Amino acid sequence: MPLRPLPDPEKAKPCILVVDDDEAVAWAIASRLGADFRVVALTDPRLAVAFACEEAPGVILCDIDMPGMQGDEVAFALSQEPRTAGIPLVYLTALLSPEQAPDLAGVFGEYPTVSKMADSAELLAIVASMLGLDGGDASP
Repeated sequence: MPLRPLPDPEKAKPCILVVDDDEAVAWAIASRLGADFRVVALTDPRLAVAFACEEAPGVILCDIDMPGMQGDEVAFALSQEPRTAGIPLVYLTALLSPEQAPDLAGVFGEYPTVSKMADSAELLAIVASMLGLDGGDASP
């Protein structure tokens, strides 16, 4: 009797969607999270909305200032779709340092904001928090 194929361990990891029109930034953030999560980095916000509708990632990290579709427009589009309305979204900004990012609390509604310059530990902590993982432990 042949053995059943084992599940893909990458698919077992929570999916994180990173949306940034700057490909280098998107991949830099994705690479910092990739050891603990299955990360998809997209540079086109419209494709990101479509991806979120199809795949329902656990968390979306979304740039605020993008051509064609701003971060708040992405958030609004996702909030209007029942399949994506409950997905936690965190805004990414290059305008503030990691120390200044907490100053934006409440500026973008209920969406937290993290600096693109945040270190890996801070990125992991905010993603783990958004996923409801205990103590910021990023292990699924």
